[in-house]
Amino acid sequence: MAFEMRKSPKNSRAAEATGVVPMPSSPSIRICAEQLYQALQQSPLHFGQGSEDPWQEALWMVSSATGIAYGNLDQHGDDVVDSQALQCVEQWLQQRIRQRRPLAYILQRAWFAGLQFYVDERVLIPRSHLGELLPEQLSPWVCPERISTTLDLCTGSGCIAIALAHYFPHSRVTATDLSVQALAVARINIEHYQLEQRIDLRAGDLFAPLGQQRFDLIVSNPPYVDNSHMTALPREFRQEPWMALAAGDDGLELLIPILQQARKYLHENGVLIVETGAARMALEAKFPNLPFTWLTTTSGEEVIFVLNAKDLPVSQ
Repeated sequence: MAFEMRKSPKNSRAAEATGVVPMPSSPSIRICAEQLYQALQQSPLHFGQGSEDPWQEALWMVSSATGIAYGNLDQHGDDVVDSQALQCVEQWLQQRIRQRRPLAYILQRAWFAGLQFYVDERVLIPRSHLGELLPEQLSPWVCPERISTTLDLCTGSGCIAIALAHYFPHSRVTATDLSVQALAVARINIEHYQLEQRIDLRAGDLFAPLGQQRFDLIVSNPPYVDNSHMTALPREFRQEPWMALAAGDDGLELLIPILQQARKYLHENGVLIVETGAARMALEAKFPNLPFTWLTTTSGEEVIFVLNAKDLPVSQ
């Protein structure tokens, strides 16, 4: 785990004037991270796009610039940051503060379910709660030995599809997305992990490109942000693809057809697992008779449901 921050005096006047705390020449990794933290913490930024707070982003910058793994920074806290790495973090910091660019887009890198992914403005930055469940093979709601075919709806960067292939090594994965641009990014990540023979990308809306295929497991983190919340999104979040977030007046624009059609594409003992975000209440009101099982994650939120194929509505 990366080292804990040592409290340092804040140079508030400099931060207010320039948005950046002055960086000493040849700082140690620890000092560099603390200075970055101060600048990020004193700026009107929003977090939550693959990083939770300014300290995590500071460490992420230092790790990326120095090439030292995030989890190993504590072993190198006194190492000197060379001039090239220092120039990188200063440039990244300028973009993060002055342009409010999400750090994942600046670094073109994000982590999900213990795996690293290429990302850019064509895709949503990976951050689904599913990321902590997939390494556990979705246990106990899924029996890994029975999963040979899986489907990832709204794949975006391909992070869920790749995690499914990684943690269910005997499964073949199909992944769909309406955005051809997003699929181009997913293809980059699939090629990086050399999974071209196990992941089949399909362009189209939800189930449309699937024909008569059926699956043992369907997983999705679809758009679920309603219109009122879309208009209130912070500047960082507005730089992500609109279609990867927006889901109509009630946030159910994609969740409803997923529930209405999923049974047709599942085997008899198949399982559907979907993240709903803040649309949970609206979804339960729309489908009051469905026996949703809501999963608790480390955040305490219950925004992922599990349904067995037999409990889903009969597809029209």
